[in-house]
Amino acid sequence: MKQNYRRCVSCKKLAPKEEFWRVVRIKQFDTIRLYEGEGRSAYICPQVECLKIADKKNKLGRSLKAYVPTEIYQSLWQRLEN
Repeated sequence: MKQNYRRCVSCKKLAPKEEFWRVVRIKQFDTIRLYEGEGRSAYICPQVECLKIADKKNKLGRSLKAYVPTEIYQSLWQRLEN
C-alpha cells in the first residue's frame, strides 16, 4: 500500500503523515481541533523550531484559513514538552 505524504507548514519538510501533528478546521462547526475530525488539515513537525515559526508567523492559521486560538498552540507546546 502506498504511504500518504504530507508537508510541514513551517519547514516544508515532506514525510509520511504519521511523523506530523495534525491540526484540523472542522467544516461543520468552523472550529479548530487537534489530531481528529473531518475538514481542512494542516500538518506540523513535532519540533521546537517548527512550532516557534508556526506560532510567530501564523502559519497554521493561514493554512487552515481560520483563526487558531492560543489554546491550540499551548496544547502543542505541552505535548512537545512531554
